Amino acid sequence: MRTCSLTCLAVLLALAIAPVGGAPRDMNVTLRPPAVPLVACDPYFSIWSCADKLTDDATRHWTGRPHRLTSLVRIDGKTYRIMGDTPADVAALEQKSLQVLPTRTIYEFEEAGVHVTLTFMTPALPEDLDILSRPLTYVIWDVRATDGKEHDVHLYFSSSAELAVNVPEQKVVWSRPNMDKLLVVRMGSEEQPVLQKRGDDLRIDWGYLYTAASPENAIASVGSHAACTQAFREKGWLPRTDDVRMPRAANDEMPVAAFAFDLGGVRRRAVSRHLMLAYDDEYSINYFGQKLRPYWRRNGAEASDLLEA
Repeated sequence: MRTCSLTCLAVLLALAIAPVGGAPRDMNVTLRPPAVPLVACDPYFSIWSCADKLTDDATRHWTGRPHRLTSLVRIDGKTYRIMGDTPADVAALEQKSLQVLPTRTIYEFEEAGVHVTLTFMTPALPEDLDILSRPLTYVIWDVRATDGKEHDVHLYFSSSAELAVNVPEQKVVWSRPNMDKLLVVRMGSEEQPVLQKRGDDLRIDWGYLYTAASPENAIASVGSHAACTQAFREKGWLPRTDDVRMPRAANDEMPVAAFAFDLGGVRRRAVSRHLMLAYDDEYSINYFGQKLRPYWRRNGAEASDLLEA
C-alpha cells in the first residue's frame, strides 16, 4: 500500500499550499483528494480513507496497513454501513458528498428517509500550541429525517486494536479507566516497547488508544469485531459484558472498542452524537537517551486531562 502512503503525503501538501484568501468569488474548485484524512494528528496517529467512498475499503494508517474504524447506522431495524468495508453483507448507505477542510473532513449520506452527516474534526489550531499538540480527533454524527416521517435510529462505532500495534500479531490488552462524565475504553500493546524501533514502515506499539463518549444514551463494549457488529445488527445495541480473553493478538478475532448510541425517534430536526479518539503515547522522543514527554504533557497532564479538557 505504498501508493496510499504517497497520496496521504500529497494531500497534506496540497492542503498546506492551497490558497485560503484572495481567490475570485466565482471560482468553484472542489478538492478531490487521492486519500482522505480522517485522523491526522501526527505520523503515528494518522488514519486515512484511500477509496472513493468511505465504505469501499478499510480505513488505513498512512503506511497502508489497515487501522480499522467502523461505523454503522440502524434505521427502522435495518442496518447500513457508513464507514469501513465490513461486515461485507451489510449494505452501504449511499454517500452523497465529501468535503475536506483544514480541520474537518465531512461525509454526507442519505437513504431510507434519513440523512447522516459524519464529521471528523481535529482542532489543530496553530495559534494555540496546547490545542495543536493534542492527539485527539472528534467523530461527530448529525442525523435527520428527509421524508417528514419519524425514524428509529441507532449508531455504531468501533476502533480496532490494530491502532495500538505495529503488526497485527502483537498482543493487546484493554481496560475501562474511570473518568468523570465519560465512558472510556483504553487499548494498548501488552509489551509496551517504548521508542524501541526505528525506520519508515512502522506503526506505534506503545502508549494507549482511548475511545471516549458521554454515557448519555450510549453504551460501550470490548469484544471481537464480529460479535459487536452482529449484536448491533440484531438489536441496535452491544454485548452486555466485555470480552475478557486477553492478552491476545490484534488479529485474533480482532478486538475492538465499540460504542452504540440510541438516537430515539429522529425527525426533521437533526440529532447529534459525538465521541473522541485519542492516543496517549506517554513518551514521544528519545533525546540522546532521555525519553521526553509529548508537548501537551509537559506540565504533568494525563490522559484524563486530554479527554476532559
